Amino acid sequence: MCCSVHHAHGSHAVAQRDVGRRGARHDLARDAYGYDVVRRLRTAGLTDIGDASVYGTLRRLYKAGALTSYVVGLRKGRTRNYYGITTTSRGTLEQARATWADFSRLLDALLSSTEVTTV
Repeated sequence: MCCSVHHAHGSHAVAQRDVGRRGARHDLARDAYGYDVVRRLRTAGLTDIGDASVYGTLRRLYKAGALTSYVVGLRKGRTRNYYGITTTSRGTLEQARATWADFSRLLDALLSSTEVTTV
């Protein structure tokens, strides 16, 4: 199902097209295009991350239904594919964060109570 919507974004009109998810809600403030994801990861310290691995991962997550994807028209006929997390995946992410936090606390406690030796 595709739909075309026009929004004012900055000083130019933006065309959006849903590329396959019914009821997809687009949020340009939260969603990101591929290179923006790469830039954010590199800024966070993953300096060796490759563009192709990020783009491939975004496509796989979209195909698996974890992300929405839509096209935003730019000036001079260029477009960007934006990705957003689905409501279901947002819940899964929150569960994974909680699990990671529990695991991290447990590991920190274990390491602080045990003298670690290096070889």
